[in-house]
Amino acid sequence: MGSKATAHKGIARFAGRVCLDGKDGFGAAVRALTVAVAVILACLCAPTVVQAAETAPTVATGYKMAGDAEKIRVVVDVDRQPQPKWFLLRGPNRLVLDLPDTRLAIDAHDLKARGLVRNVRCGRLDDGTARLVLTGKGPFLVDKLDVLKNEEGAGWRIAIDLKAASAREFEAALADQALSTGSTAATKGQRVGTGPVSAPSHRFTVVVDAGHGGVDGGAEGVTGAVEKDVTLAFARLLRDKLAAAGPYDVFLTRDSDVFLRLDERVAIARQHEADLFISIHADTISVKSLRGATVYTVSDKATDAEAQALADRENLSDRFAGMEIKGDDPEVTDILIDLIRRETHSFSLRFARTLVGQLSTTVGLINNPHREAGFRVLKAPDVPSVLVELGYLSNAKDEAQLLSSDWRDKAADSIVKAVGLFAQARLQTGG
Repeated sequence: MGSKATAHKGIARFAGRVCLDGKDGFGAAVRALTVAVAVILACLCAPTVVQAAETAPTVATGYKMAGDAEKIRVVVDVDRQPQPKWFLLRGPNRLVLDLPDTRLAIDAHDLKARGLVRNVRCGRLDDGTARLVLTGKGPFLVDKLDVLKNEEGAGWRIAIDLKAASAREFEAALADQALSTGSTAATKGQRVGTGPVSAPSHRFTVVVDAGHGGVDGGAEGVTGAVEKDVTLAFARLLRDKLAAAGPYDVFLTRDSDVFLRLDERVAIARQHEADLFISIHADTISVKSLRGATVYTVSDKATDAEAQALADRENLSDRFAGMEIKGDDPEVTDILIDLIRRETHSFSLRFARTLVGQLSTTVGLINNPHREAGFRVLKAPDVPSVLVELGYLSNAKDEAQLLSSDWRDKAADSIVKAVGLFAQARLQTGG
């Protein structure tokens, strides 16, 4: 108020001087009055401008997403410290992030979904809250949610780490959420985790992966058979035989002619908490006389040049979808190999040997039928996994067998027996 009074006195003195001088007469008085009114308005409006600046909403200026079908990091950039709240929803599986009193200034092109996220939507609620909704391709967990101040420059960021999970784990997270406030508020540097989940009775679960699909047709046979069709037909047959043979839950990574990235196939196995992952393939090779089935397990070092060449071809499958394939970071590769627990690797080897024993009595195998190489699709750290090359489409006799319903029945029956022996051993050992 003191500044206003001072301004008013100054205006009065200025107007009085103009009028007393009498040089401009009435016009000078009008000009003085105009100036006085302008100054008064400026004084009155100044506090309103300051108040508006203080109550301006937080602005979300950027959005970034990186990762794959197993893990995703989402980063939301904001101009001041936010007070986010989040919660999970089912049907479909979603993460809802609410930012109170926030205006969205995010480029729509940056919201393109990827990895385990199927869709990203955002909007503003009636109370001024900005809402971001991430829909998963399957169940997932919020591994970590941090609110961090930018070390360099102004602004803050919300960093969210999501990881693929099983339906049971997602439901457990929902239950934990219901027991709390129904939503979780994040503060600076907060780490959010779900904690251990108690396991209910769990049926032995097998995930069967039909190699290739969609734009990635895979190998082509000497008479025109296409690998993606051969593998899908066999995967469906194997699923049906397994479902009929024992108390198993059996899932396919794909049940139609669709393309799946290699990491998506691994994520599906982990989402179903698979006890066993079997990837079905039927490759070609330059040596036309070579024929027979082969069973592969994962290793950072291939058993032979042929195994290495096959792994290299299969690992480039993602290029068929126009994806950029970057060379492995040696450090990341080491981490991936280290993550394959000795126990899991041991189980993979055990099943591979059992499977070779069963197949040897019914179908032809190549020499040294159990081999190893660095197949990306076998790198789930907690799921025993094998890749089965049913035969070579480059060999006319193998191709004819792969198209024969009688041969496929025998091969599938052998795999079912191997699964039964493996599942029984796991049950007896409790592992």
